[in-house]
Amino acid sequence: MRFHDRTEAGRALARRLRDGSPAAGSPAAGSAPAAVVLALPRGGVPVAYEVARALGAPLDVLLVRKIGHPHHPEYGLGAVAGDAPPLYDPDALAGAGLTEADLAATAERERAELRRRAAVYRGGRPAPALAGRWAVVVDDGLATGATARAALRAARTAGPARLTLAVPVAAAEGLRAVRSEADDVTCLYAPGDFGAVGLWYDDFEQLTDADVLELLGTG
Repeated sequence: MRFHDRTEAGRALARRLRDGSPAAGSPAAGSAPAAVVLALPRGGVPVAYEVARALGAPLDVLLVRKIGHPHHPEYGLGAVAGDAPPLYDPDALAGAGLTEADLAATAERERAELRRRAAVYRGGRPAPALAGRWAVVVDDGLATGATARAALRAARTAGPARLTLAVPVAAAEGLRAVRSEADDVTCLYAPGDFGAVGLWYDDFEQLTDADVLELLGTG
C-alpha cells in the first residue's frame, strides 16, 4: 500500500476512524465523548485536517519534537514535549552508541523550536482542553515511535476520556512501542520492510509554517 500524498492518506485514515468512533453505530451517540484531533506538526497536519473534517471535530496541534541521531536527524532516538523531561528510546540509544548526555544539546535545541512553534501556531492561544474528550493524535507515519510516545504521554496528562493514535503507515516495532501509551491505535499499513515514512508516499514534500497555519485556519 502506498499513498499519493498526505491528503489521500488522511482521507483513508478518516474513513477507518469514523467507522470506529465512539458514536459509530450507537443509538446514544450523544453520550460519546466529543472528539478533538491533534496533529503532530508539520507532516501530521494535512493528514489530521482530513480526519478532523470527517469527524466534525476541531483541529489543533500537539507540539512535540524528535531528538534525532546527530548524523542522521530523521532517525529518532527520543523526543521532547512541553516542559517534560526528554523521553528516549533505550534500545535506539544503545544501538547508536550514545547516551542521554550526548544528546543534551540537541534536546535543548528541539525544546527551543517547540517554543518557537507554539508562538507561531498558537499566537498566545491556549492548548485545547482534553479532559473528558476523545483525543485523536495524528501523524503522517511512525518509525521508532519515540515522537508518538512523548506526544501521547503529554496528551494523557490532560485527562482525555479516550486517547487514540492514528497513523497511515508504521513500522511494526514502532507500533509495539506505542501501544501501551494509547487506549487504541489505528494504523492502515504496517509493512515488514518499513525503511522510512517517506518511502510510502509518492509526494512527501516538506511543509512550511505557512502551510500549517493555513490548514489550522489561522494563516
